[in-house]
Amino acid sequence: MIELSQKDWSSQLEADSESVIMDVRTQEEVEEGMIPEALHMDIYNGQKFISSLEKLDKSLGYYVYCRSGNRSAQACSIMGQLGFKSTFNLVGGFLGWTGPFVTP
Repeated sequence: MIELSQKDWSSQLEADSESVIMDVRTQEEVEEGMIPEALHMDIYNGQKFISSLEKLDKSLGYYVYCRSGNRSAQACSIMGQLGFKSTFNLVGGFLGWTGPFVTP
């Protein structure tokens, strides 16, 4: 896992054409807004979260965020244990996000 500021996270994501944005917040948090094109997978879903991760392509880059950066760091750690090659945690999470967002 690599911790990235919003500026570095955004610029690196833009340059990485084979990447996935992952939102690991709760559904209630997502309803407040989310980064466009993010895949929503609630880390609090326990085994369902793990099972969903196991279905993903582990060779891609995953740009992960949550509300403040703590749960996404945990998600990146879990993903590393499952064999994911590249995970990037958004420091400060969605609370610090100043980029575009959508409301589902």
